[in-house]
Amino acid sequence: MRLAAIDIGSNAARLLITEVVETNTGKPQFNKINLVRVPLRLGFDVFELGEISKGRRQMIMETMKAYAHLMKAYEVEHFRACATSAMRDAKNSADIIRKVKLETGIEIEIISGDKEATMINQSHIAEGLDKNHNYLYIDVGGGSTELTFFCDGKMKYRESFNIGTIRLLKQQIHDTVWDEMRDHLKQNTKSSLPICAIGSGGNINKVFSLSKKKEGKPLTLQLLKDYHKEFSNYSVEELIRIYKLREDRADVIVPALLIYINVMKWADIEEIYVPKIGLADGLVQSLYEELK
Repeated sequence: MRLAAIDIGSNAARLLITEVVETNTGKPQFNKINLVRVPLRLGFDVFELGEISKGRRQMIMETMKAYAHLMKAYEVEHFRACATSAMRDAKNSADIIRKVKLETGIEIEIISGDKEATMINQSHIAEGLDKNHNYLYIDVGGGSTELTFFCDGKMKYRESFNIGTIRLLKQQIHDTVWDEMRDHLKQNTKSSLPICAIGSGGNINKVFSLSKKKEGKPLTLQLLKDYHKEFSNYSVEELIRIYKLREDRADVIVPALLIYINVMKWADIEEIYVPKIGLADGLVQSLYEELK
């Protein structure tokens, strides 16, 4: 069965096409066929102007048309399209959604931060890790950060905060929002076992790639601090040249690291696993469960 997910974030839109194979154990295997990413950067409009500009509206339309063609070419049977923080905040999102549906047949659902966190957790990564730790999922996007705490194998706490890389770049985050996140973490991540983080998002994936760590090995909080200090010494142009980053990664990687560092520090976490999961993966898995 071929399934697809479209994740329209504040920084980029992703199309994930997956082949789902039924195994002898009865547990489905999700094989990634293709992942396409277009840096729409909707947050740059929305977090400053409150709406999506004409130019970016056209970019959304062209991207969705391309994704519709790709899904057809790959013979995708079912798909799901969701939008997050920037589209949640944009005054003209309803009009954009209507036009996309009309011209491409793709129906976009705007999901809450709470639902976004739930979808990311669909991958059940924590279940495959050791039972001597509790786990905090940290998903950092352009517009928001989703936190989910698993204690003794059960979800104990979930919250979304309007703290994201583009909001930070645009200096749109008041100190009170940081304070709220810190207080929430200190109150809701009390644990008798040590806590490990599970990180998702393009920035932490890039840091993991740069670290040359073996797959399945965690990054330390100290390493994230070292990268934050190192990257902060360079301009966006220098980060592109030295670390071979795309422009739309180079300008948000420092604010992203700051968010991960603060969350880990406030929850007293020393290590973060980076299993290369995201909202699109969760969307595919939840779609499969619905179909079954």
